[in-house]
Amino acid sequence: MKQVDGEKLLASLGPGVDQLRGRLTPNAPMDRVTWFQAGGLAELMFQPHDTDDLVTFLKLLPEEVPLTVVGVGSNLLVRDGGIPGVVVRLSAKGFGQVELAGENRIRAGAICPDKHIAAMAMDHNIGGFHFYYGIPGSIGGAVRMNAGANGGETAERLVEVEAVDRKGNIHVLTKADMGYSYRHSSAPEGLIFTSALFEGYAGDKAQIRTDMDAVRHHRETVQPVKEKTGGSTFKNPAGHSAWELIDQAGCRGLMIGGAQMSSLHCNFMINIGHATAYDLEYLGETVRQRVFEHSGIKLDWEIKRLGIFMPGREVKPFLGVTTE
Repeated sequence: MKQVDGEKLLASLGPGVDQLRGRLTPNAPMDRVTWFQAGGLAELMFQPHDTDDLVTFLKLLPEEVPLTVVGVGSNLLVRDGGIPGVVVRLSAKGFGQVELAGENRIRAGAICPDKHIAAMAMDHNIGGFHFYYGIPGSIGGAVRMNAGANGGETAERLVEVEAVDRKGNIHVLTKADMGYSYRHSSAPEGLIFTSALFEGYAGDKAQIRTDMDAVRHHRETVQPVKEKTGGSTFKNPAGHSAWELIDQAGCRGLMIGGAQMSSLHCNFMINIGHATAYDLEYLGETVRQRVFEHSGIKLDWEIKRLGIFMPGREVKPFLGVTTE
């Protein structure tokens, strides 16, 4: 059933769309984008050809139209009612580059996979990026949420990031401007990150390779990498590991509909084949409730949840906190 009407929205943009070189898709199925393979439709999806094309589109888009930005969909849950307005999804062709940018520096486009930075750093004897090899996302998302793993995080390596605002203006933000904390930045939500500059340090290729192999081995042995999952479901509370709290609350392997907390790593939520976004989000909120009842600790979502619920299929948050 169609949940949104992208054709009408596309028509409302007027003849200016003829200037665009990117791809416009009305009623775009987000279950083909997210790694969960679940969720509704984006009313209208735009995949810009490059930064100039993105700027042109943003100057064309009326301010009252909602705008959402997504990356490769690795840490994203789209609700079954879909996403109203426009979804911007950057393309690998225009935003997937990765290149050297001076001594021990790397510049990458926002849709460049994290692990590609790790690989380039190793090839050029640049230390400090091995942790990216274990993060299944792209640089835009890593910059936005201060992604990290295996003892490293984005804030340690970022120099500056280029972004475009809702009106099509280009900005350059320093690391200080990003206001980083654990798995969070205070950068304005309306900014679309297009590229980022990172700096490492002189390293030994053999040691970097060893560190990357350790990251790969850890990920393949303790995480459900072959499942339809969104990565870590909840942030680690201060002084605790989310998976241990989930396990202690008896939620390892817990299922609701087609959604399950992984038996291999119980902070990973998986679609076992037929889960709806409702199943997945309801499972997550159930886990939060049980962890709180068992330990008194509130888990915060790490997975980004977007869009609207289907009528009659709303997920009410536990613990009196919002779901956003």
